[in-house]
Amino acid sequence: MKGMIFLSTGKAPGKLYLAGEYAVVETGFPAVIASVNQYVTATINKSEDGGTIQSKNLNKELIHWDRQGTELVFDDTESQLQYILAAINFVEKYALEKNKELAYYDLLVTSELDSEDGKKYGLGSSAAVTVAVVKALGDFYKLKLTPMDIYKLASIAHLSVQGNGSLGDIAASAFGGIVAYKSPDRNWVFNIIRNHSLSTVLKLNWPDLEIETLILPSDLELTVGWTGSPASTSILVDRIALTKAQKVDKYQNFLKSSRKSVEELIHGFRTCNSELIKEMINQYRTLLSDLAEFSNVHIETELLTDLCNIAQELGGSAKTSGAGGGDCGIVISDRDLNLNLLEEKWRNVGITPLSLKIGEIIANA
Repeated sequence: MKGMIFLSTGKAPGKLYLAGEYAVVETGFPAVIASVNQYVTATINKSEDGGTIQSKNLNKELIHWDRQGTELVFDDTESQLQYILAAINFVEKYALEKNKELAYYDLLVTSELDSEDGKKYGLGSSAAVTVAVVKALGDFYKLKLTPMDIYKLASIAHLSVQGNGSLGDIAASAFGGIVAYKSPDRNWVFNIIRNHSLSTVLKLNWPDLEIETLILPSDLELTVGWTGSPASTSILVDRIALTKAQKVDKYQNFLKSSRKSVEELIHGFRTCNSELIKEMINQYRTLLSDLAEFSNVHIETELLTDLCNIAQELGGSAKTSGAGGGDCGIVISDRDLNLNLLEEKWRNVGITPLSLKIGEIIANA
């Protein structure tokens, strides 16, 4: 990296779904998502002549870039860097609208969201990368971005690459803590950014979008286990989408039940009703099992079943987190749960306990 003339950093936490996965891809259906205390960090050093991008978690060499007018030109356009490039693109467009002079810089992205051998834990790394870069560049250009600004810019960048998704992991990474979340009307977002400035888009209330910070009652704790088997969220979600078209009534019943269960869960958080929170976590496991059965999608693998059953036998409430098919399971329990015994039983069947806690709430959220 070149000499440190100006230094900016942005940190974004990974995420775990507590409830509402699959249903949240539908506009207006709620989910509860926890950020975790493992982070993606983007660091920017100002440079004078050309810039570089390096993403160590992607095992990439330095990628050099230059400018043609306001556009960045790269000597390598690996697809894995698309989220970084999209974040740069939209933040710099916004910076130009704010009459900021674009500069050269070296960008380094590091991640704690993968295992030591490079396997993904399923903590939403692409979202955290996007949010971290938006934060770092926002700081670099002195844009004074709020968590909602960061969410919106990162969401626009993410959608420009992926084209779909609930953007719930963006919300968790931008706001931290635990969030109750309803996704915006993505078609509205696509249309509005075609015809309006980013400054206008950030000021507007996005239809159906809701983000509310929740607090886990002090007598409860979150415990996370990892199956060691990464899952493909996009493939699993696509299979559910096929079921949505083929088994309309069953899918609509799932959505209705999901909404009721997650709203009860959110009420449990708002009222510090620990028993209700635990009950709804268990109930959502059952809903996902029903969804898996009628859609013929393997959400709860054998190891995830072991993870959940062991936790429930010890008095915890447990379920898969996110798309399932591998990755993580979560346990919400009273603080007197025998964690040593839980982790011992997990290890005996091949589950790795992760030392994850709920991430800090982002200031000004």
